[in-house]
Amino acid sequence: MRHCIRADSLPFDVKGLEEAFAPIADEFEMSWQLSDSGAPKKVILMASKQSHCLVDLLHRWHSGELECDIPCVISNHDDLRSLVEWHGIPYFHVPVDKDNKAEHFRRVTAIIEEHKADTIVLARYMQILPPEICQQYVGQVINIHHSFLPSFVGAKPYHQAAERGVKLIGATCHYVTQELDAGPIIDQDVIRISHNDTVEDMVRLGKDVEKSVLARGVRSHLEDRVLLHGNKTIVF
Repeated sequence: MRHCIRADSLPFDVKGLEEAFAPIADEFEMSWQLSDSGAPKKVILMASKQSHCLVDLLHRWHSGELECDIPCVISNHDDLRSLVEWHGIPYFHVPVDKDNKAEHFRRVTAIIEEHKADTIVLARYMQILPPEICQQYVGQVINIHHSFLPSFVGAKPYHQAAERGVKLIGATCHYVTQELDAGPIIDQDVIRISHNDTVEDMVRLGKDVEKSVLARGVRSHLEDRVLLHGNKTIVF
């Protein structure tokens, strides 16, 4: 169940509600949590070189569509710095040494902890998070990717899909787990294509779907509309 309670309908604050409800929850052995919608979540965005998902989320945040605080953006490349800093958001460039990725993730973890992130969004961040981060932030890391998996694995999935003559392309937004791209799905969508569409068309259309699906997934998460149930989600 999900209940949304008007604050002005209660004779006490959030802490008072928590204290009043706790005995009932204990009596019925409930697993429960209480969130204050008036306290914006802290969301750290992570990206690499592709900007479409990052730009879309920053625009929605800037326009007030996404109610959250973005304390910083982390990237393994420096390409998007000016874009992020234009929004007045700190940008951390943390390079990746392919022979010592542990140092990269040590620094990333330190930044996340320093800024007390509630949520981490991988806005086309092209690195695989180590198990330690996945374990530490269960249900808090959100990722977006194309929906070709498991059919077209590896590099250039749109090229592979074009060679097979697919008629639908799409995107999947999910929580990150230790199993790559196999976490609980929050949102998905598809768009129809035809033989007239080139690979470039497919990439462009795919980016559009990725942006909208990620935004919807992040919004649902921020509004506490997603309940985890094993490797599935219930989205209200």
